[in-house]
Amino acid sequence: MRIVKLDETSRQNILADLLKRDPNNYGAYADTVQEIVETVKRDGDKAVLAYTREFDKAEISSESLKVTDQEIEEAMKEVDPELMEILQKSMKNIQQFHEKQRQYSWFDSKSDGTILGQKVTPLESVGVYVPGGKAAYPSSVLMNIIPAEVAGVSRIAW
Repeated sequence: MRIVKLDETSRQNILADLLKRDPNNYGAYADTVQEIVETVKRDGDKAVLAYTREFDKAEISSESLKVTDQEIEEAMKEVDPELMEILQKSMKNIQQFHEKQRQYSWFDSKSDGTILGQKVTPLESVGVYVPGGKAAYPSSVLMNIIPAEVAGVSRIAW
């Protein structure tokens, strides 16, 4: 176990790092994100491949964008059983957590004829970006796909 003692300088550094995550700063990235979205809409897979090279430093081809069932089966054989057990437990925990957040439609009619309510409808389709290269984290897959499944999304592209 590593013990770290906080002094005033390290405390200030931690605070500065946390403040960088302030949601009020997200607007600074809006133009860049919008440009990426528009480029992917316009150029499709070509743009995805280019951004994967740029951000993940991973070289992939249009043929390797979709993983086959056979590739998945082969990869599963390579996973350490202990890691698989941890991932399955994580999946269950994430699913149970998001099921508690689930919202349902409800309606209430008043005696004056007014109808109040909320209609909850999942998105029909979502796309999930799964980083590759040096930033290949199974948690990214679990924390994006499982909540979408729980919400009732019928098509999840990743």
